[in-house]
Amino acid sequence: MQRRKFGREFKIEAVRLVRERGVSVAQAARDLDVHETMLHRWVKQAAADPQHAFPGQG
Repeated sequence: MQRRKFGREFKIEAVRLVRERGVSVAQAARDLDVHETMLHRWVKQAAADPQHAFPGQG
């Protein structure tokens, strides 16, 4: 089984769903087919340093 890779834009949009649109992390994770813990981590990273969150390929 291969690991899935998510790009910077995908992560930013996922975080935007939670922070700006008010969708719960659990619901957004189900809708995007990602693990809830991963989405929590992305939200935390974006909150800590929005300009430099998700460097490189995402």
